[in-house]
Amino acid sequence: MDNVKGDAPNVFSGWTKEVFWERALKISEQRLTLLASNIANADTPNYKARDIDFRASLQQAIAASNATTATVKVTSSPAKDTPFVATLMYRIPTQGSVDGNTVEMDTERSSFADQAIRHEFLLQKALDEYKEIGSLFKNMVG
Repeated sequence: MDNVKGDAPNVFSGWTKEVFWERALKISEQRLTLLASNIANADTPNYKARDIDFRASLQQAIAASNATTATVKVTSSPAKDTPFVATLMYRIPTQGSVDGNTVEMDTERSSFADQAIRHEFLLQKALDEYKEIGSLFKNMVG
């Protein structure tokens, strides 16, 4: 099938959509937690602001899961068999601080708000997917 406008490329490669949404939501949750931690530690001396690259982390999760499913036959979903932890990165501050803290509140607030919106979108898409599956089963039965 050609990749026409509106069609997403097939990144699943053996994944179910449910596993994709689960991984995406978990990585998004990890990022939100890190950003909240950065904000909470804005006044902590020598605290280093941390973050993860959502896109790279999701690609790593896909690659790790595909490698696992290619070499090991599993009966349950790869998400439950192969836990994935995103790679932490430290933020490079645009302006140094006397106490060694690298948290820049404007950056953190902006990143947190952006990720919260993206997380809500992912959650809504996953819920829509499950509702669609539920209605298909309902139509088959009734």
